[in-house]
Order: sequence, then C-alpha cells, then structure tokens
Amino acid sequence: MPYTAGRPEPTPSSEELRARIPGWGADLDPKDRPAVPRERFDPDASGAHWDFPERQEEKWPRERSVEHKLLPPVFGTSCPPKGLSGAMRKFAYRKYSEGRAAHWLILIAADRVDAGESHLRSFLTLHPDNPVTETGVLSEFSRHGISSRFGKKRTDLSHQWIDPVIIGAPWALAAGAAGAAAAILWRRRRV
Repeated sequence: MPYTAGRPEPTPSSEELRARIPGWGADLDPKDRPAVPRERFDPDASGAHWDFPERQEEKWPRERSVEHKLLPPVFGTSCPPKGLSGAMRKFAYRKYSEGRAAHWLILIAADRVDAGESHLRSFLTLHPDNPVTETGVLSEFSRHGISSRFGKKRTDLSHQWIDPVIIGAPWALAAGAAGAAAAILWRRRRV
C-alpha cells in the first residue's frame, strides 16, 4: 500500500474477504489443514532412534578446535592434511582457538602453501600446470580485458598493479631457481 496523506483504509474483516474472494479462509479451521498434526510442538518427539548418533571412524587424527571436546559424528575426509600445509593446519587447530585471528591467518597461509605444493607436485606429473592458460592471461587480450579496465568503476582496479607480481612472481622465482640449478649442474659437469 503506498504512503498517502490520508488515512489508510481499514483492513477488511474475514467475512468481507470471504464474500469477495472465493475460497478465502478455507484453512482457518485446524481440522481442514493437512499439516496440523505436524505443527504440534513437542520437544521430546525428535524422531531420532538414538540418543547419540553412531560415530564415523577416524582414519587419521583429525583437526579439532580446542573449544570442542569431540568431533562431529560425521565429517569430511576428502582432503587429508599433507605436507607443510597439513602441519600448519594441525598447528593452528592444536595451538589457537577459533576466536583468535592467529588461527585463521595460519589456515589462510596453509591454503597458500598447499597451492604452492600442488604446483610443485604438478611438475612431477606428465601434465604440469601451465601458468599462461590456467591463469587467464590470454583472455586479457582476446576478451576485451584491457579495455574493460578504463572508464569503469571496477573494484579490482585498486589492486590491479600488484596482480602480475602475485601471479607471476612465484613462477619467475621457480624459473630462476631452475635456471640456477641448471647452471650449477653445467659447471660441475664441465669440471
């Protein structure tokens, strides 16, 4: 109802609505409502056939916050902690509570370390990561990436200058390290 200077019209009564709208108020009588038995409030009737649910088996010691006494009955097992990132995650859960910023900062750093470990692990496979195609660099030239940055109010323009450093620096450092290792091996071979 729009706001007007005059007083609003009073809400119609149930009888007026029933006379004007066919079928209005058909569910006012609880006996006519199909969901009424389910709407009864009974806190003791949970429908569960157990007092405490059967627990999922732990295949390795799980990370658990210091605030919680037990793990939940069911938990995810798709990404077991591994490598340095797994050690960082275990440390964050063992040392700090979830209410501390250090807990979350360590977990964020562990995610970045895990990404680096995954990139390094990909070099041991037949299909290593390709930074040119997988980072979307080519779309900057083929999908109006550069022209979309000018004259627009995009929020990512404030950190645009550092994006190449964040994306490219690890690859440049890895290439430099590989080049340095190759140079050392070449010198040793010549001697």
